[in-house]
Amino acid sequence: MNVESRKPETEDNLRIRVIGDREVVFDRQGFLYDFDDWSEALFGLLAKEIGLVRIHDMHWQVIRFLREFYVINGRAPLNRQLREGTGMSLLELKKLFPAGIRHGAWRLAGLPNPKGCT
Repeated sequence: MNVESRKPETEDNLRIRVIGDREVVFDRQGFLYDFDDWSEALFGLLAKEIGLVRIHDMHWQVIRFLREFYVINGRAPLNRQLREGTGMSLLELKKLFPAGIRHGAWRLAGLPNPKGCT
């Protein structure tokens, strides 16, 4: 997959990456700027970039829960809601996503960067 990075002409804190045949905008911390730009192929690429090379059903369970929760609620779930929604402990989630819940799972699910956590 062809990947190229460049700065957008509009915002200093955004970065455009050409992935395959399309431009995808990310913020400075690598979160998608537009939730709708996410795809399973983009997930795979981002996962490899953070060293997550083996994707299991449990990863997909978390990613799907995060995306569905965001669509319904307009925000990422609290840790309690994430635990309840996936049936996993925070320790299990941390093992699945070594970069953490925010920089691992949220980012890979295509959720925007939470403003209160920057």
